[in-house]
Formats: sequence, C-alpha cells, structure tokens
Amino acid sequence: MTGTQDPEGRRAGAGPVLLGVRHHGPGSARAVRAALEQAAPGVVLIEGPPEADSLIPLAADEEMRPPVALLAHAVDEPGRSAFWPLAEFSPEWVALRWALEHGVPARFIDLPATHTLAWGQREGEEAGEGRPPLDAARAESDAEPDSGSPSAPGAADVRIDPLGVLADAAGYDDPERWWEDVVEHRGAGRGDALAPFTALEEAMGALRETYGSGGHDRDLVREAYMRLQLRTARREFEDGVAVVCGAWHVPALRQKTTVAADRALLKGLPKVKTDMTWVPWTHRRLSRVSGYGAGIDSPGWYGHLFSAPDRPVERWMTKVAGLLRAEDRIVSSAHVIEAVRLAETLAAMRGRPLPGLSESTDAVRAVMCDGSDVPLALVHDRLVVGDVLGEVPSTAPAVPLQRDLTRLQRRLRLKPEALERELELDLRKENDAERSRLLHRLRLLGIAWGEPAASRGSTGTFRETWRLRWEPELSVRVAEAGVWGTTVLSAATARAEADAVAAQGLADVTALAERCLLAELPGALPTVMRILADRAALDADVGHLAQALPALVRTLRYGDVRGTDTGALGEVAAGLAERVFVGLPPACAALDADAAEEMRRHVDAVHGAVGLLGDAPAAGQGHLRARWQSVLRVLSGRDTVPGVIRGRAVRLLLDDGELAQDEAAPLMGLVLSPGTPPADAAAWIEGFVGGGSGGGMLLVHDERLLGLVDAWLTGVPAEAFTDVLPLLRRTFSAYEPGVRRTLGELVRRGPAAQGAAAAAGPAIPGFAAELDTARADAVLPVVRLLLGLDEADTRNDLVGVEG
Repeated sequence: MTGTQDPEGRRAGAGPVLLGVRHHGPGSARAVRAALEQAAPGVVLIEGPPEADSLIPLAADEEMRPPVALLAHAVDEPGRSAFWPLAEFSPEWVALRWALEHGVPARFIDLPATHTLAWGQREGEEAGEGRPPLDAARAESDAEPDSGSPSAPGAADVRIDPLGVLADAAGYDDPERWWEDVVEHRGAGRGDALAPFTALEEAMGALRETYGSGGHDRDLVREAYMRLQLRTARREFEDGVAVVCGAWHVPALRQKTTVAADRALLKGLPKVKTDMTWVPWTHRRLSRVSGYGAGIDSPGWYGHLFSAPDRPVERWMTKVAGLLRAEDRIVSSAHVIEAVRLAETLAAMRGRPLPGLSESTDAVRAVMCDGSDVPLALVHDRLVVGDVLGEVPSTAPAVPLQRDLTRLQRRLRLKPEALERELELDLRKENDAERSRLLHRLRLLGIAWGEPAASRGSTGTFRETWRLRWEPELSVRVAEAGVWGTTVLSAATARAEADAVAAQGLADVTALAERCLLAELPGALPTVMRILADRAALDADVGHLAQALPALVRTLRYGDVRGTDTGALGEVAAGLAERVFVGLPPACAALDADAAEEMRRHVDAVHGAVGLLGDAPAAGQGHLRARWQSVLRVLSGRDTVPGVIRGRAVRLLLDDGELAQDEAAPLMGLVLSPGTPPADAAAWIEGFVGGGSGGGMLLVHDERLLGLVDAWLTGVPAEAFTDVLPLLRRTFSAYEPGVRRTLGELVRRGPAAQGAAAAAGPAIPGFAAELDTARADAVLPVVRLLLGLDEADTRNDLVGVEG
C-alpha cells in the first residue's frame, strides 16, 4: 500500500485505504472493522450498486436484522432482478454499520444496477457462472447475472479461482481449509490492522499480473467505474477514503489509468430503469448449493465464528449438543467435553492452528452421533448451513402489493419463516379461513409460500394442511405479481381472469374455477364461469369432459363448506355430466390397451364425481345417479367395449347395490368362459377386482367369484398364459399382504372345501354373513379418541369425506 500513517493510525497522503476482502468472510469482517477503527477515514466506499445509496440509512434501523439483500429489478420487467446479499459477518455490512455508527458518509461504487440488469438481458448469461469466491461480482440474478461474461481468447480462456490458486501455491488441496487457517483462525490481531490487507493485495497483484482479468472480462468495466467513483471521493473528502471491495479488484483500483480511458470502457453500456430495496435473506441462500456464485459452504458456521466472543469450538459443540438433545438423542456434558478434546487433537495432528469445521464435524460424528451420518446431516442442515431469516424495516421501499401482503401477514399472524413448517387450518374458524384464502390467492399469483399437503387428522373438506417456507426469491415473485394489482385480492382476481382467457383446455378452466373458489375470488368467478360454459359447449372430447367434471364437483363441495354461492357452477357441472353420459359409450369402443386404461380412470373419476354431485344442493339434479347407472349397464354389456372397462362397470354397479351379488357371478362366468380370448378375460378381471378398488376383499368374501377366477386361471392354455401373466400380476400385486395371504389359503383348500366351508359357515375366522352393527358402534369412541375428534368432528368427517 502507498502512503504513511501518523501515530494515531490515520493514513496521511493521497493514497486511499484499499481493504480487499472475501465476501461473507468473518475473518475479513473482523479485519475490516479493526482497519476502519485505525484508519478513521472521512468516507467509506463499498462495492455495491450506487442506486442503493439512499437505502444505506435503513441499515441502522432497529428492525433491520441480517441476513438481508439489496434487490434490484427492472421496473418494466420485475422478474429481471439481481440480489446483493449481506450477512452479519459480511465485510460490507460491517463497513456500513461502522460508517453509520461513526457518522461517516458511506457510498456504493460498483457498476450501477441499471447497466447490470440491461447487460445481463443483452448477453443472456446464466446466473453466477464461473464467479470465484473472491470475485466482487456478488449479484445473483434470477434471469441473467451481473458478471461473468465469456472469456477473452488467449491466456484468459480459463476462468480462475483466486482463492484456489493461492491455496494451491501454499500446498493446500482445499481452498476453504487454507482460508480458515490463514484468515478465519487468525483473528483481527494486534499491531497494524492494515497489514493483512497489504499482504492480500500483494498476492492479488501477482495473480492479476499473471492471469490478467482471469477470464472475467466484465470486471474490467466494473473496475473502470469504481476508479471513477474513487477519484470523485478523493477530491471531495480530505480526511481520507477507505474502499471495501473484493480483493480481486484491489490491484485494478490501485492501477494508474486516465479518466478518458475509464470513461471509454463505460461508453455505450445498455440501460434499463430499475427499482431497488432491501429484502430478507437466509443463510441457506448464502450457501453454494443455492447457486449463488459468491456463496460459501457453511454460512451458519461462519456466523458462529463471527459472533462467538471466545472459545468458538466449545460454544459450537454446545450448540450441537442442544440441537441433538432437542431431537431426543442422548448427549451429555461429557460428550461435549470429549468432542472438544477430539477436535483439538485432530487439528494438532493435521497441523492446523485451531480446529476448523472439518475437525469439529469429525469429532461430532465420532462422539455425539456414534459414527452415524444421519444425525450429522441434521447438524449440517440446521447449524452448519442454518435457517436464519433476516428482517427489513417496514419503512423500506416496496411495491404496494408487498405492503398489502405484509399487512395481511401481521393481521393473520402468519410470520414468514425460513424453516419449513406445517400449518393445520380449520376452515370453520374465521382466522383460519382467511389464512387459507390468502395462501390460495398467493398460489394463483405464482407466489409459492405455501404448498397444500395431505391432512393427517382428517380428510374432511373443512380442514387443510399447508407446508410453509419463505424463500428470498418470493420477494421477486411479489414484485412481478404487482403488475396485476395493488392488493392481494385485486391482483389474484385480475390474474385469474387473465388465466381463464388464456387457458388452452377445458380441464385448465375447471381447475382454475376450483382455485378461484378456494381463494374466494367472487370478482373473477363470473368471467371464469362464462369461459367455462363456452369451452364445455364447444369441447366434444369425452376424455376432456370426463377429466373436467371431478374438479367442478370438488369446487361445489368446497363452496358448500365455505359458504359460497355455487348455483351457476352446479348447473354447468350437471350439464357437463349429461354430455359425458351421452358420449361415453361410443368413446369406449375400439380402444387399444393404453387408451382403455386411460378411459377406465376417467370412468372411475366420473363415478366418484356423480356420487358427490347427486347429493350437492347446487346441482339440483337428483336423477344423475340413475342416468349414470344406466350408462354403466350399457358399458358392462357391450362386446365392443374393452374388457377392463366392462369389468369396472360391473364392479361399480355391484358396489352401488344396483347389481345383486348372485348376478355378478353369472356375468363373470360368461366372460371367463372358454370362448373368450384369455387377454380379454384377464383385462375384465383387472377392471373388476383391480385398480385399488378393494377387489381383493370382494374375492375373500365371495368364494364363488374366487372359484370362477381360479377355475379360469387353471384352464388358460400354456401358450396364452405368458401373455396374460403381466396383467394378472399387476392386478393381484396391488392387494395388501394380508389379503393375498388369505386368498392363497382359500385357493389351497380347493373348490370342494370352499363349497363345504361356505355351507358350514364363515370361511375365515372373524367374518360373518352380515355386519354386526352393535360391535361396529362399540369401537367408535376409541376411533374418535385416536383421531382427536369430538362428536361434531366425526359427523362432519362422515359428511365431508370425498370419494
């Protein structure tokens, strides 16, 4: 470095104090704080977009808690965005806080985001590709990055990792380990606080002399802009200038160039209008796994090193023990003491000044995890990486939609959290119903804060289960969705109407109608229903109609539990069902095996939908079930209909009580007669007792049907048996193990024993000819207790269960 120091450590002369750092390095952060205290500059220049200068005072707000990020996005295309993350242990954050605490001006001096976003748009590069850890290009873009252009020919064809080169020169095979030994375990030190930066600048200068831009040609433009800002600050502030930037850039900022040469590099750069604000960030998004180019492997560990006042290894082992105890693992104080001793011993054996993360991890595995990597994975996820979510002040700039979302989150007590959690909602409670509507509206807007999950306690329509997890990228999704409206309700309504107009198929519109009802968007429903009626009238494909009907019926059911008027929807659903009834028999003729299986699934879906629709008040069509049963009878008796569909039609009629038990056996006997091709008979069996429809229990209870299947199977010719075997295996392998075992016992006894057992009484202990209602009622209190339900919950479950 140039210049000299006075006795108080203040740098005299014209040379700026250049503090080259590693982004998100706790050792660099401690060193920056010590250096600023010693140099006491009149202004602090920090690598970052200059548009964020007006946001710097917010870093002193009490509500601001890192990790946070500067978010820049194009005004006309919010999805084109870039982040500049800052953690508590980031040198840039420490420099910002130091300047604010000491009343010293702070400025960002990197290439403006207006060029960064436009440049990425023009070149169409991928975010963060090839960016080294010491590289100052820290913006992470959802679309294109702010740095990392194609390398120039010649020596710079290969992008270099400065940290990796220095580690290799020092004899280390792991750059992270070298950095820990040289910087993180060194501490701020005593004496000259600027000495580490001088040494690092010399090392980076040697690398730049050898590798030039290192394949990062965009850095030349960025560094030209930084030099111009540095010149301006030196003219303006006489008390000295300190610059905090990536160490890779320090030799370029020290380089003597002309103003004209720097301006020439910046001439003609593309521009785009941008907005900028602070957004919360997470430790997980700081990790390299997230794709962030300047990311680190262990943000949680680095945060611990920065915040621990002393004895970092002992404090870390205590954290690990607390986590494992919370997971019901037996970890005592003796485990902690032994793990610390082992980590220190490993560090000494490996020639390291202090135990690092690798030594601590090995010690935890051996002492606290009994050599298992399973609990160790939990330690890595929760502590080494971590789920810390930052907070930003409510006064930070935000689009109106973000402000409305924040207001709703506070009113409904739905705090965004980085750790995934499950949320159980009871839609009979007003607050839970509003939470459900908010989450459904956000999903319509493409803001996937919550994802629906299977409910463990109930299958009724009055309960919902959500998995919630807030990711920093959702801030971009909120900015994108801001084009649809200023509130969540208005934006979701406008987006639903637009999606309805743009929907390609009938099923898409019906699914959208269901989502509108779940989100309670009365403003969008008329448009969606009009388009739905138009599409249903024009679509002649029975498969499309059959696929759309179940979603409509589910919508009616949700509307009933949410108190929504679904009269118009019921009329459309009933009309759609009539069209399915008319078109289904002709559509089932002359189908190949794959098409027949798909149509069988449609028949199942329509059957379930009709069962619900016939009871729905909004449908007003009490005759729908009778019409559907007549369709099933037609399907069951037509030879042109594939066997899998005919078998399923017979089974559905039998389950509904429209076909007597003694009528099913003759039908099966007819199909399984020698005149029926084996493949067609096997398909009929699959439709009748396969597909997860409880067919195994039907064969257990009706040994006459089982005898017919057994007799047919033993009579299949050898040359045809290999053809039908895969179909039969698929049918019977879907049964529960207990059902398969019972069927095997029945078949092993043989037809004569089956007939004698049937005449004598129940074939299997525990089975009777009829249901014993008194015994069934006796277990209901126990079932309620196991499910945590009261009387009202049980009645609602019985009414609200779907399918």
